Amino acid sequence: MDVKGKSIILTGAASGIALRCAQRFAAEGAQVILADYNIEKAETEAAALRAEGLEAVACKVDVARYQEVENCVQMTMEKFGKVDIMINCAGGNSSRVRGYGREWHKAPYEDIEWGLDVNLKGPTFFCRAVLPRMIEQKSGVIVNLSSVNGYVGTTSGCDYSAAKHGIIGLTKSIALCGAPYNVRCVAVAPGPVLTREAMRKMQTPLGRPAEVDEVFDLIAYLVSDKAAFITGSTHLIDGGFTCR
Repeated sequence: MDVKGKSIILTGAASGIALRCAQRFAAEGAQVILADYNIEKAETEAAALRAEGLEAVACKVDVARYQEVENCVQMTMEKFGKVDIMINCAGGNSSRVRGYGREWHKAPYEDIEWGLDVNLKGPTFFCRAVLPRMIEQKSGVIVNLSSVNGYVGTTSGCDYSAAKHGIIGLTKSIALCGAPYNVRCVAVAPGPVLTREAMRKMQTPLGRPAEVDEVFDLIAYLVSDKAAFITGSTHLIDGGFTCR
């Protein structure tokens, strides 16, 4: 891995895939910014990394509010002088997170708005905030987290599927914007991942969900110089889920 000395912003980094990525990247010498609305948890995790002698800071951000997004990126610039890698991980299916069940047509408007804000508006805002800095540096990689729901439909979280489809288009567009300046943008689309025990019930043709570290390994490759010719594409890691 070639991330030593690189600054990496990760959204949703108080838990799940983003937290594991922050831990692994920090262990390899990166400067990680754990951006999350849950600042108490993010700061606890950042402090744990600092206790190991690693570079990590927490940043409170509501990804649906552009000024908070801009403030997080500006804080990164002031502390580390650059933004090398942006990983847009914050998100979640509104039917689960907001708890309205599987009948999407009965979902409160506010819950649908939350789903679109966090899953699509947030990554769009962070892309907008980091892209000028990366263009000026003439380097940078953005990773957007899509999902298998970006390829298939769902009856429970229609807004989630719409947002994750949108991430694929966003990734292609940002890749075109950044290409003349050596700035790449890619997306990763996981299937079931063991970020919580309930995911074990979601089977794949391979007979299991992904381990979080398997998703990290794909992200780590995509942000590395070995993937220097990869941009605009979305990479499934779903155990064959979308082959059905």
